[in-house]
Amino acid sequence: MRKLLLALLILTYTISCATIPVSDSKPVSHQNWTELLGKHVNAKGMVDYKGMIADSVALNTYLDLLSANHPNEKNWSKDERLAYWINAYNAFTVQLIIRNYPVESIKDIAGGIPFVNTPWDVKFIKIEGETYDLNNIEHGIIRKEFNEPRIHFALVCAAVSCPKLRNEAYTAQRLDEQLEDEARYFFNNPEKNTITKDKITVSKLLKWYWGDFSDVAEDRVSYVNKYSKTKANSDAEVDFMDYNWALNEQ
Repeated sequence: MRKLLLALLILTYTISCATIPVSDSKPVSHQNWTELLGKHVNAKGMVDYKGMIADSVALNTYLDLLSANHPNEKNWSKDERLAYWINAYNAFTVQLIIRNYPVESIKDIAGGIPFVNTPWDVKFIKIEGETYDLNNIEHGIIRKEFNEPRIHFALVCAAVSCPKLRNEAYTAQRLDEQLEDEARYFFNNPEKNTITKDKITVSKLLKWYWGDFSDVAEDRVSYVNKYSKTKANSDAEVDFMDYNWALNEQ
């Protein structure tokens, strides 16, 4: 009898697993996102949100494409998956802002939504039948599945102190080049970091996410020196800038 029950449990489990939908999507083009970014984001990463609102049909068309195609390891390379998730995070963040526009800061958005603590907890992102929030994408997918600290210079939280929104989409073909470019820009931007020989005052991103960076660097000074034109002494003092959550609007 026990053997029969065990066999039935195994059969039930096998059938239930077989019915779980598995995405068989193929990599998508991010050209539409590149076109929108080129029109409405300047070289400093500041966004023309009114222009994005006027182009909301094109934005929604791109987001619909993302929503219909969840990356999978069968058909997508690692870089294709990572580029998808970075673009998704940034594009859905723009959608969250324009849905609530005008707004002075992204942090003001969640206040009117019951049981939601922050804008990053708002579950509004639908991808192949699953519903996500921005935290799910950043922490549950990108940071969990990709050992890539440079994503912290690519993911944009719609605030002045955040990394700039690149005015082109991330693509698998150029992903390493694009991430290196954003890291260099970030550490040489005096609005986000100030570097001298004796002291570095850096973004709080290097405080909040130091666990990610510590996998590839012994300390903050050595990581900053990898990208900064001004090189700090190895024993330079380390401090952190105040974070400006004002909207990154042109």
